[in-house]
Amino acid sequence: MGALLMLGLGRDHGLTTEQCLAGTGLAERQLADPDAALGVTDELAVIANVVRELGDPPGLGLEAGELFRSTSYGLWGFALISSPTLRSTIRVGFQFGELSFSLSETSVHDADGELRLLLEPLGIPPDLRRFTVERDAAAIQTLHRDLLAAPRALRRVEFTRPAPPADVLPRYASLFGVPPIFDADATMLVFDAAEVDVPLPQANGQTAAVVLGHCRDLLDERRARSGMSRLVRDLLIERLPAPPDAADLARELHIGERTLRLKLADEGTSYRALLDEVREHLAEELLVSQRLPVAEIAHRLGYVEVSSFSQAFRRWKGMGPRAFRDLDRRVDHKRPPASTRGLSGIERGRAL
Repeated sequence: MGALLMLGLGRDHGLTTEQCLAGTGLAERQLADPDAALGVTDELAVIANVVRELGDPPGLGLEAGELFRSTSYGLWGFALISSPTLRSTIRVGFQFGELSFSLSETSVHDADGELRLLLEPLGIPPDLRRFTVERDAAAIQTLHRDLLAAPRALRRVEFTRPAPPADVLPRYASLFGVPPIFDADATMLVFDAAEVDVPLPQANGQTAAVVLGHCRDLLDERRARSGMSRLVRDLLIERLPAPPDAADLARELHIGERTLRLKLADEGTSYRALLDEVREHLAEELLVSQRLPVAEIAHRLGYVEVSSFSQAFRRWKGMGPRAFRDLDRRVDHKRPPASTRGLSGIERGRAL
């Protein structure tokens, strides 16, 4: 969907399909196929073509972000719309962030009566960072307006980029409801904390429960492991309090460490990625369903220091473990998360 919307943006500005998809190896029929799945690299290639062909004019990122309406996100969008409050929407958004189209690393900070969403274009080519971060910021505000069914001004918007030409500034103010601050230390959208707990007009508890279940099923499918990845994942689950390193795993599997790493690479993963995957999913289970203290969770997941666990959790979810648990209190969880639903009873007991 992200690539398809960028194709539409290019066409709106007079570009041909061939110009938008040049060198990507993609065909328009692939983008139109609802069952097709593209990687981030594919979408960035389409973005690069559009930005290059149009000369990256000021405000192009905002125009792109406004194309991402709530219905563009599929199940993820419906999960947000049916949530009870903006706070729970943010929590659900992070929980199922893999189903969104954001290219920025996003984190949330709750302080001084404000809820701040920080955007960082990590891993994005330098010549595309301005466009992608503005696209993501505009998409968040567009979704914010869809959720409320009426325009709502943010408390503050900040960008690290320099100010655009004066004739473009009104477009920023019109979208965000306030004139942005430029040359800031961080790119962020700032909400009034009092607003985030106001009931949303389209909230529906029954719909939310059903859609969240489908979101978890979809993540289960995407995270399904087989082959060597499955073997490594199962061994890590059993021994999380003292996880074996790659060399130990290779010896137990009777293969060389280099062979292990190559086999995992062929399956699109790595030892570190699998360890992070297992820890992330079980951390969510222990925080949300088990309600265990953060220090105990850190120990069960094999962290020597609680601070190391907190840093890793912030990298996974965009917020610390305590903040994640606080946001979760308003979300209905009728089924266990994807972290453990795919495990057998014995495996789940060992993991928890």
